[in-house]
Amino acid sequence: MFIEIVPTRRQLNRYFTHKSTFRQVLKRKTQRNLSQTPLGRRFGVASGGQSCLILCVNQNFTGEKGRAVLPPLGMGCAALGNLYSAISDAQAFAALEAAASHGVRMFDTAPFYGHGLSEARLGTFLAGLDERPVLSTKVGRSLAHGEDPGETGFVNAAKARPYFDYSAAAVERQAAESLDRLGVESVDMLLVHDLGELTHGDQHNRHYEMAMEGAFPALAKLKQSGVTRAIGLGVNEVAICLQVLAEIDLDVILLAGRFTLLEQGPLDDLLPLCQSRGIEVIIGGPFNSGVLAGAPHYDYGAVPPAVAERVSALASICERHEVPLPAAALQFPLAHPAIASVIPGARSAAEMTANIAHLAHPIPTALWADMKGAGLIRADAPFPA
Repeated sequence: MFIEIVPTRRQLNRYFTHKSTFRQVLKRKTQRNLSQTPLGRRFGVASGGQSCLILCVNQNFTGEKGRAVLPPLGMGCAALGNLYSAISDAQAFAALEAAASHGVRMFDTAPFYGHGLSEARLGTFLAGLDERPVLSTKVGRSLAHGEDPGETGFVNAAKARPYFDYSAAAVERQAAESLDRLGVESVDMLLVHDLGELTHGDQHNRHYEMAMEGAFPALAKLKQSGVTRAIGLGVNEVAICLQVLAEIDLDVILLAGRFTLLEQGPLDDLLPLCQSRGIEVIIGGPFNSGVLAGAPHYDYGAVPPAVAERVSALASICERHEVPLPAAALQFPLAHPAIASVIPGARSAAEMTANIAHLAHPIPTALWADMKGAGLIRADAPFPA
């Protein structure tokens, strides 16, 4: 994985336009030696690198499988679809501008997010950029426009009913509609969304067979035709990843909420498998739906008492070391060599700015040792050096 610290002209212009914001965000000052930060050490940044350029990365898709060279931090765009509560267009665009102005160059969305609203807002924002960032969206749900969506978790979203359809024809149509909303001719990643027994229950086998016979062959054709550079899964369970990988190869897996400070089960199987096969892993939901960042949500629902107690214990250790809990939550997954990126969500400029600061926050090795000593993270879990 190669990170180019030299910024583009546009990124430099943005830096000088927003340098006061940079100084506020990166509290250790813009001249702090990036080589001495956990992120700088991980990516082998030479001494003298400046933290103000930490996210100005060079990303391409190369190699036989179209493997991604991805930035360590991206932006998950579910909140742009009014997840949990509504935000205005102005708030959505401010969050996106905060990301772009600080060099964040990867955005993940899906038709399901606000029933097309997230993609539409992102597309409007992209139209004003000189350079297109890395884009990821998903297939597997169609939208019945004009129909009542019912309860989906998205508030005041677009009037369209989402429904699952993993057939080849549906996936081709879903991808075409996503490109239209985003205002682009191609994306970098197309991911099969929410496949698995956790989502589909006793209908899992039916959906799985449809995806294997329809969705994945359709994605392979879309990749061959240049509509996407990489194909994979976007899910929040490990079992479906292992089931799919037993039959076919993938370029990338976006795994939400399953490798975090609260959960490290993928150490046993999925992460070693992906590492051995060269499959990039992106961690979505690094805050476990928000509970690790102070929000009252865990795994898209209420926070169970046992989880709240564990979060409190993690927070106490972080406080002892003068490290924000969200900083530890963001940096922890990146220590594993199979993991390329984390993509926390943001519903405001302030949240996006905080995410950037948390990724750059120095964390002493003793913090991770204390978490392991307290049994809060697994003894075999790698941590940022």
